[in-house]
Amino acid sequence: MNQADDRWPKGPVRSLALPAEAMAADPASAAALLEQAVDDGAVIALPAPGEQAALAAALAPQAPPGPAVVVGSGGSAGGRRWVQLGVAGLEAAADGLGPWLLEQGLDPATCLWLDPLPLHHVSGLMPWLRARRLGGRLRWLAPALLRDPAALAAACPLPADQPALLSLVPTQLRRLLEHRAGEDWLRGCRLIWVGGAALPEDLAECCRRLELPLSPCYGSSETGAMVTALAPQRFLAGESGCGTALPHAQLRIDPASGAVQVRAASLALGEHAAGRFQPLPLDEGWWSSGDLGRWGKAGGLELLGRCDGAINSGGETVFPEQVELRLLAAAREAGLPLRHLLLLAEPDPLWGDRLVALVRAERSALSVVGASDGAPIGPPDSPDAALILSLAALAAALPPSQRPKRWLACSELAPSPLGKWQRGRWRDWLQQRREGS
Repeated sequence: MNQADDRWPKGPVRSLALPAEAMAADPASAAALLEQAVDDGAVIALPAPGEQAALAAALAPQAPPGPAVVVGSGGSAGGRRWVQLGVAGLEAAADGLGPWLLEQGLDPATCLWLDPLPLHHVSGLMPWLRARRLGGRLRWLAPALLRDPAALAAACPLPADQPALLSLVPTQLRRLLEHRAGEDWLRGCRLIWVGGAALPEDLAECCRRLELPLSPCYGSSETGAMVTALAPQRFLAGESGCGTALPHAQLRIDPASGAVQVRAASLALGEHAAGRFQPLPLDEGWWSSGDLGRWGKAGGLELLGRCDGAINSGGETVFPEQVELRLLAAAREAGLPLRHLLLLAEPDPLWGDRLVALVRAERSALSVVGASDGAPIGPPDSPDAALILSLAALAAALPPSQRPKRWLACSELAPSPLGKWQRGRWRDWLQQRREGS
């Protein structure tokens, strides 16, 4: 494990560079270094493996004083950003979670906080900070264990006399539920927060059938992790969405844009980019996220997609992420060997925009295959062509504005390790395909 080197800016910002091997082998030692730095009032940068140089170029020598942490933020909006979060704000978020847990019948001081994410991710940082503020015991989980349910169950048996609290992204949850050992292990948790990406309805229904105490939540790096959470009892009763605001936060929907806006003690102080620090843009304390939302019938937050993702197709507003969820659910119900599906928009002279589907099969021959309005391009008997034809048939049940105009097989298609789509990257891929053809 190494600390700052000569490339890091001198001044108030110190770096704590944590190679993946060191984090997996000894996260407790990394947390001890971080705790000492926080107690010293430093501003600590936490780069992901391989991001040290990029973070060094972004950090501003002068920024708001510590104690604070700098973490990466990216997700579906595109490029990597580096946000600075004040420790006082993060502590307020941790403290605000305490009353919410008590409402669920859980005393945080008696709980086991499971942490399956590295410290450089805000949702890996917060379990450590919550345990530090609220009490209870912290247990680090090596990320590799989340990909091996049998090894996870053997390495981390859950105590019957101590409530276990866990945060997952939908990708991790689905992977665990694909194996009986993972399902049995999840049954030992008293509460499972799920955030970071949309929770597919088929996955939600599966968890309800298994009576898993899920708590879908909403937040981001800029908000200091979750600012809403749905009580598990309400989830199991069939309520959708991400719940209502936690005690430390307020939410509203911008009537003009439909964007989710947040006012919270935990909001980031600002962003580092190209050696300069830019404060977080606020309007009387409110920060506009890049997410579109609405209030559900029960008063909870429901997410519609990204503000920069909605398109107008044939006079209809279309949210590609919502269409993806419908097609994925239909594909799973039909038993299709679909691993990943991503919908992007491209200009159309008649419709304004039309959707293009990028497809990755579970076991794909990955020949150069595509479909235009359902017509395959490439060997008609290839696995990709068969899958695409089946998907196009399912899409025929959607409104015309939601049906992809083109389908393309993409061998490398995959979300980030945390289940988020870097849509800018795949738009570039699509553009290169257009230029190549």
